[in-house]
Amino acid sequence: MFWKIVGIVALVWIALAVVGALVKGLFWVLVVGAVVFGLYLLFKAMSGSDAHDIDRI
Repeated sequence: MFWKIVGIVALVWIALAVVGALVKGLFWVLVVGAVVFGLYLLFKAMSGSDAHDIDRI
């Protein structure tokens, strides 16, 4: 029973380490993507075109 608990704790620890590394690695990709998307929306909002009608979709 003791080794089963130790095994479960070890598996959870490894899983959290992998998830933490993925989050740390992908954090800046998410930040850059959000900034680029925000700049795109700002550009579209400030452009003078009247392409806001729903018929084009």
